[in-house]
Amino acid sequence: QVQLVESGGGLVQAGGSLRLSCAASGRTFSSYAMGWFRQVPGKEREFVAGISWRGGKTYYADSVKGRFTISGDNAKNTVYLQMNTLKPEDTAVYYCNADPRLGDTYYLAGRYWGQGTQVTVSS
Repeated sequence: QVQLVESGGGLVQAGGSLRLSCAASGRTFSSYAMGWFRQVPGKEREFVAGISWRGGKTYYADSVKGRFTISGDNAKNTVYLQMNTLKPEDTAVYYCNADPRLGDTYYLAGRYWGQGTQVTVSS
């Protein structure tokens, strides 16, 4: 069984930083890319960032470009999201995702999801 486990969420003031981590495990797990989504109550889950292990290509939502950085370690099936200059509108539950469909400019969510980690940014 595949598991994605997130960590690193919490409460931070506007302008602050947080770093999320996601580790994937499972005997059958294999994914050439991983990413992050977020969701607030009453809204659809939205894409935040993704990374492909094939060449290290990264993807970002316009709302986080220049503030968030995704990175990872393919050998460890681990992905990170460094979030800087956080804003109150970044408040959401952040979900790790794996096994996506990728294109030159898009990252479509894959079948594997973590349980989510809460990020709260106070003004």
